[in-house]
Amino acid sequence: MKKKITIEYEEFSSKSSLRQEDAMLLEEATKACRLSHSPFSKFRVGAAVRMSNGEILSAANQESAAFPSGLCAERSVLFYAMSKFSGVAVEAIAIVAKQGNRLTALPTRPCGACLQVLADAENRGGAPLKVILGSSRKIEVFPSVHCLIPFSFDNLK
Repeated sequence: MKKKITIEYEEFSSKSSLRQEDAMLLEEATKACRLSHSPFSKFRVGAAVRMSNGEILSAANQESAAFPSGLCAERSVLFYAMSKFSGVAVEAIAIVAKQGNRLTALPTRPCGACLQVLADAENRGGAPLKVILGSSRKIEVFPSVHCLIPFSFDNLK
């Protein structure tokens, strides 16, 4: 039997087209890039999450000379959020990347490990977790993590 997966998402040309709360979250992710410690890759990533209780948290990628001991921005902020606000759902995450002082031209999507942690957060929260990916040319908004990783690992139920 042949099956097909279709992914729907929205694409915007600027932050001004987004809902105000999503534009603000994207701005927080952009600010978080300043906190990146990326002396090796020079690729700075910032992520910000909005919790269901209204809290906004942000973090940046952190590299280590003991590669691969660093951590992506997405996992940094998610692990912190789920520890600080245990039992509170993560509603949305915004992610941006910079090379030098400029946003990347196209959205930077989370790596596989980050996608799995995002899927775990969505499953723990019991509701879709919106993913907002920013860049200088366009913004992509996915209504759920499962749009980006439709076959996440979830056999621990």
